[in-house]
Amino acid sequence: MLWLRRFGQVVAGLLLVGVMPAPADAYANAFFPTQSSGNRGADVTAIQYLLQHHGQSAPADGVFGASTVTAVKAFQAAKGLGSDGIVGPQTWGALAPLIRPGNTGPAVRALQVELNAKRRLSLAVDGVYSQAVKDAVTAFQSHAGIGADGITGPVTWKNLTWHYDYPDFNANFCDKNPDGNTTANWATAAAIAQLEQAARSFASTSQGQVPYGDASFEHGGDIPGHGSHEVGLDIDMWPIRTDNAQCTGSRITWQSTTYDRAATRQLVQAIRAAAPGHVRFIFFNDPTLINEGLTTHEANHDNHLHVRYCEKVHPNGSYAC
Repeated sequence: MLWLRRFGQVVAGLLLVGVMPAPADAYANAFFPTQSSGNRGADVTAIQYLLQHHGQSAPADGVFGASTVTAVKAFQAAKGLGSDGIVGPQTWGALAPLIRPGNTGPAVRALQVELNAKRRLSLAVDGVYSQAVKDAVTAFQSHAGIGADGITGPVTWKNLTWHYDYPDFNANFCDKNPDGNTTANWATAAAIAQLEQAARSFASTSQGQVPYGDASFEHGGDIPGHGSHEVGLDIDMWPIRTDNAQCTGSRITWQSTTYDRAATRQLVQAIRAAAPGHVRFIFFNDPTLINEGLTTHEANHDNHLHVRYCEKVHPNGSYAC
């Protein structure tokens, strides 16, 4: 039958593209994002609250540090999972409980953190599954094209943790989308939080804001002007200028007279320090920074830095650390 043949072609196409994110309202290939030591962000905070829900001692600071690794290993051992301290799909699945209106506690806090980050809400993180939380869950489920019942089960957890996050532009960023991709500011929760930390650290140098360029669209997919930026782990930035006008002045290259190598070096160092073990590469063609092992040469990267973040496990090997 024609429809069956076409269905088979669609399935084959999905298998070929592998990790390509699904379009809005249908995350057919959503997955639990692996998180491990060195990660930051809403997904880490959710993991920490879920560990608390299961009786483990973990801070809810959004930083996957030594105490969180210890708590994850203890949880994994209690559940008969491989005790490696890495939260992959199996550990996520064991951590995430079925919760519904009327429930209270750390698991609800985890849900509230995720909803605030992924849907740009301002729910109180009070651990109460209120009507407002139910409404937010229902709205997200409709947004994701899954059963909209206001109850948070495995499918909702998976789609919510997979969904991209949006940067806080108060974290010393300015918004620059040179290719006209004005809505391409979304990225994974880890990538967003790690870059926010780097921008805040750079703010202490008093050398201006960090120009935030193209990242990904809200649900990934093809992005004009880029061969990557499709899975929420690639983010572009502009280099720093000697007059600190990188957010208000013209775009420059590393060869420009107003290019500030020392400040750009500090930015690159801050990016790496904020995400230990989770920076795959930084493309930028300043030969001095390349010789210092801070950046990597790539064609067409004279006028911007391209940071690729990575995870210990990712469906696309180009994003595995």
